[in-house]
Amino acid sequence: MAKILMYTTRMCPYCLAAKQLLKGKGMQYEEIDVSLNPKRRREMTQKAMGKTSVPQIWIDETHVGGFDELYDLERRAKLDDMLAIS
Repeated sequence: MAKILMYTTRMCPYCLAAKQLLKGKGMQYEEIDVSLNPKRRREMTQKAMGKTSVPQIWIDETHVGGFDELYDLERRAKLDDMLAIS
């Protein structure tokens, strides 16, 4: 199974949608809340090549992007392969 890392904030509807999509697939993920943590937000922004919106999602070492990109992978039937779901 893939390792998933997701940077989020508390009141983000797109973060919630991403978490629900992944939970619906039975996936666990590491969540880093950047709401009140400027150091972690800077870490996320640097790691995401300047992107400041949340969520920012990585599957293994691949930066997926945000919820729109995650959902697009699901819509195109490519997410399960990335997650190594049979």
